[in-house]
Amino acid sequence: MKTRFAPSPTGFLHIGGARTALFNWLLARHSQGSFALRIEDTDLARSNASFTEDILASMGWLGLDHDGDPVYQTGRIALYKEYRDKLLADGHAYHCHCGPERLEEVRRKALATKSKPRYDGHCRDLGLGPAPGSVVRFRCPEQGETAWMDLIKGPISFLNDELDDLVLFRADGLPTYNMAVVADDHSMGITHVLRGDDHVNNTPRQILLYEALGAGLPAFGHLPMILGPDRKRLSKRHGATSVQAYKEMGYLPEALVNYLARLGWSHGDQEIFGLDEMVGLFSLEQVGRSAAIFDMGKLNWLNSHYLKGLDDSELGGKLRPFLEEMGLDAHDPGFLAKAAGTVKERGKTLREMAEKAAFYFKDEVPLNPKEAAKLLTPEGKEGLRAFLAALPGLDSDEAFDKYLEEGAKKIGAKKGAVAQPIRLALTGEIASPGLFDVIRVLGEGKVRARIGRALEWKP
Repeated sequence: MKTRFAPSPTGFLHIGGARTALFNWLLARHSQGSFALRIEDTDLARSNASFTEDILASMGWLGLDHDGDPVYQTGRIALYKEYRDKLLADGHAYHCHCGPERLEEVRRKALATKSKPRYDGHCRDLGLGPAPGSVVRFRCPEQGETAWMDLIKGPISFLNDELDDLVLFRADGLPTYNMAVVADDHSMGITHVLRGDDHVNNTPRQILLYEALGAGLPAFGHLPMILGPDRKRLSKRHGATSVQAYKEMGYLPEALVNYLARLGWSHGDQEIFGLDEMVGLFSLEQVGRSAAIFDMGKLNWLNSHYLKGLDDSELGGKLRPFLEEMGLDAHDPGFLAKAAGTVKERGKTLREMAEKAAFYFKDEVPLNPKEAAKLLTPEGKEGLRAFLAALPGLDSDEAFDKYLEEGAKKIGAKKGAVAQPIRLALTGEIASPGLFDVIRVLGEGKVRARIGRALEWKP
């Protein structure tokens, strides 16, 4: 078995493309086959090297390795011309001299009669040769039907008279999508073509090209689309769509891969899969025919699960670039690990966790002015001084909790009344990780310095 992922570098690798790549990768790895990466870059006007770099980086980040070097279509033009010339020689293709004006007139007439716009075959039997501005068209059969057993959707067929004589080579001397894809898949030995169902209409045309070339057909399978919660095609209005955007937001690759696998594939009621486990379990029989709904809540749940599974040191290492992006010095791995451990249960993404841990790495934490006005009253500051006096003996959760209880009894209030001025002084806010955890991570020196600055605060 040999599968392939064949993106066009006309944009960043998006979620739909990543799922297609994943399913092709899983299919190949499950069958001990091979998985090829092909960059379809013949659209010179829209292709961009930065998009190619993004595709390669995203595939690497997701852990979807490919066998052999990437194949670039722009390096295979001679091959496409060989296939074109064979089709011309065998009478399955012809040169067409119809210019844009004539083609537009044909389209207008078809629309006026409520017919399907299609090329009328004007040059089909004229025996024309190449000429400036001419194209090469496929001589499509005018009768019968083209059918296949789709790996996902089951039997599909098209009447041949619904398919027109598609252009194989444009006037600029470059192949069209269908020409290049058939030449590539055949010459590369691709056995299974698994792609989005927006390609269903291309498949009968490609099958006819294979048959005209006397080539064996690969198996075709078309994955249902990924929709937003409003059941419309996933787009930027539903949130980020590129793989790198999810990396930058702080999602783990294993969480995103797990989530993408569950967009259309299932194994009983199981939700959490490691990549190796997916390889062992994957089969196309378990891929659904209905569109998948992208659910950020489910992705966040999975990401939280994987984040909680990291040890503190590993989590700290993953938080470091997000902290450094905020201009914070996070070079000390020991301190970073201790800080990371306190926010592990408090964020759905690495970025969110980094934001919650940022106060640890600041020389001075700005105090929320509204909360400071409420908490750093003369009474509140008196409580901070009492805390400083007691600090050397607060060496455990139990000792600290007892201190809060006794302080609350003295003032006839709840423990929060004692804890919140301390929390504000140490973190700048009134919501934070467990307060004793904060004290433990900061250490006595930083705790005293921050309490001292809070005592100097004035409204």
